[in-house]
Amino acid sequence: MTFKSIPEAAKRYGFILEGLGAHSSRTIMVAELSMLLAACSWSALPKDYAIAAVDENVLLKQTEATRRKSLRYLRELYSLDRQGVVFRSLREMWDQDLRAQPMLALLCALARDPSLRNTTSVILQAEQGAEVTSQALAASIIGRQGHTLNQTTLAKIGRNTASSWTQSGHLQGRTYKVRVTAPSHPASVAYALFLGYLCGSRGEALFHTDWAQLLDTPFDSLHEQAFLASQQGWLDYRHAGAVTEIGFSYLLRTGIGADE
Repeated sequence: MTFKSIPEAAKRYGFILEGLGAHSSRTIMVAELSMLLAACSWSALPKDYAIAAVDENVLLKQTEATRRKSLRYLRELYSLDRQGVVFRSLREMWDQDLRAQPMLALLCALARDPSLRNTTSVILQAEQGAEVTSQALAASIIGRQGHTLNQTTLAKIGRNTASSWTQSGHLQGRTYKVRVTAPSHPASVAYALFLGYLCGSRGEALFHTDWAQLLDTPFDSLHEQAFLASQQGWLDYRHAGAVTEIGFSYLLRTGIGADE
């Protein structure tokens, strides 16, 4: 499955398929997301995140207007609502594997931000050590957004997506950014497989989706990390010969799940 084939049905899980997305103004905001989730329990409601961000200023912003804007973009990127499976599953694993947090944030943002999602081909096609420019990222979304973007907006999206891919570990450098191997961990593998599952992939095909490719990990290692994730209870994993069975009884246990 590629990002171009995400089904309409995925919207009910929290995916966003149309629109410009938050990257016309912000990056994936890993630092802000980390601070907000650290200040709120796993069972927090949307109003609790609003209180933490605006009233308690856990994001350490100087003005109320900036606090509200930051909260708005975090909601666009992550929803901050456990009624959506995409965010709820992220929240379930967020505190369990700190090393995986940047990749978890990226994967969730990809599910919800069309502009970021449209730059994925540049990252997947770039060889290790090759320069990846903000101009190349901006060019990758031309003609895919459903409307015309001016050069100023395109340039900003290019810079913001370049920063996001750097935060996730796919790019390295400040002004001159090059492709590097992003770190992969059991929690991020479980989440990538889960997002592929919500988009309709099953079994061994889950290890061949764009979600899984972004983990920058060989298939054998993906299977090893999926097994480790199953030991944490994040997924159900069975692999024998050429047959792979993957289930998500834990992440889907609250009743909002994908149809078999």
